Amino acid sequence: MSHVVGNTALAYARTWHSVNAEGRILGKLAQRIAIVLMGKHKPIFDRGVDCGDYVTVTNAKLVRVTGRKADQILYRSHSGYPGGLKEVPYKTMMEKKPEEIIRKAVSGMLPKNKLREKRLARLRVYEGEENPMQGNVMRRWADGQVPGPLPPRTFADKLQ
Repeated sequence: MSHVVGNTALAYARTWHSVNAEGRILGKLAQRIAIVLMGKHKPIFDRGVDCGDYVTVTNAKLVRVTGRKADQILYRSHSGYPGGLKEVPYKTMMEKKPEEIIRKAVSGMLPKNKLREKRLARLRVYEGEENPMQGNVMRRWADGQVPGPLPPRTFADKLQ
């Protein structure tokens, strides 16, 4: 008799999560997104396996930071040439590329290993309310909390 235990396709199926960033604190939001991208909310989590889900974030322009961070945060990049350091303040970055603020915050929360870029590729951030991936979304974070495992589906649910 064949009995499969563990790594099945159903266990590793990826679901789409939708998050509205309006009024949320950047750090806490980035932490929760990173947990879903890594797959830590699933019972099959293994840190060496990429088992996370997709996350779409809307209203990136309306995310908040606490304290004086809006004045203090600097985003740095270097061209590799002498004198090639560029520093962009948080407020300027929020006006030009608010999606990049959330992407960099989530990137900082993910482990620094070979899976980092694959996990970040499953993050979709949109500046406004529109979400082209709306048809794929299965879970919404109404209260900002990471959802637990999916509830079991009944036959009546499938008919609807």
